[in-house]
Amino acid sequence: MVRDTGYSNEVRTKTNPKYQKEVPGQMLDKASKEIPTTSGTKSQIMMCLEKMVEESDIMHGAIRSVDMDEGVFGIAHSELIAKEDMQQLFEHEELGIAVIHTYIWYMYDTLMRGTELCNRFNFIAASRINTMFITKNPTSVMNELVDRFMVAGDNTTPSLYFLPFNSGNGGHWVLVAMDLSRLMVYYLDSLPGNWSKYPSMKKTVDAAILKFRSKKNYRNRKDITWVRVQCPQQNNSIDCGFFVLRFMRDIIALNRIDIP
Repeated sequence: MVRDTGYSNEVRTKTNPKYQKEVPGQMLDKASKEIPTTSGTKSQIMMCLEKMVEESDIMHGAIRSVDMDEGVFGIAHSELIAKEDMQQLFEHEELGIAVIHTYIWYMYDTLMRGTELCNRFNFIAASRINTMFITKNPTSVMNELVDRFMVAGDNTTPSLYFLPFNSGNGGHWVLVAMDLSRLMVYYLDSLPGNWSKYPSMKKTVDAAILKFRSKKNYRNRKDITWVRVQCPQQNNSIDCGFFVLRFMRDIIALNRIDIP
């Protein structure tokens, strides 16, 4: 995994899959002048949070369960948070699935719940769609994606499905954002390169989108288009998870379905 604190030029490569075409990379607008960064000394807020956790029993082997209703991932979900998960933040380590999921729940609860944003942005659980599961049973993973798409309704108006995707075994995080109505898939990566690094992921996403549209009897009037979005690049081997969370937050805050 890798981390970064600013914008850098990206290597843009083009591929020509059977039913794919690439749109030139585009720049992700910033919700503020602030660039994702976790470098430097701990903030006052982080130090206060760390102190609060140190004074609780969670630092002595206890585990907290975060219950998430079906609005977050399409099905009811419980996430277990332990001391080790907290330390990923306090010690600036690679982020695991528990932290990714909990922050998604936090965004849903504080930014989206009860608003029209719930009809525009949806989340896919990283614990169900990742390299390990695709390698073991790609058909099952594809069906998981189709089931998630079916939960949200007819998807005839533009909306985005966020998939925080991990390369496996504590590997690199990237963000895949799917617009089913316009057959658009946005790929956001804090490292150079594009989706060709994860061919099985791309194949599974493409197959799920096409199967969903077939089940809904939607006509495919055009090919699926994948877009490599220009975005801030990490400068270490840790921060990719932090960047993926920031990408989702900014897109939701900007209320942008088309990622510029």
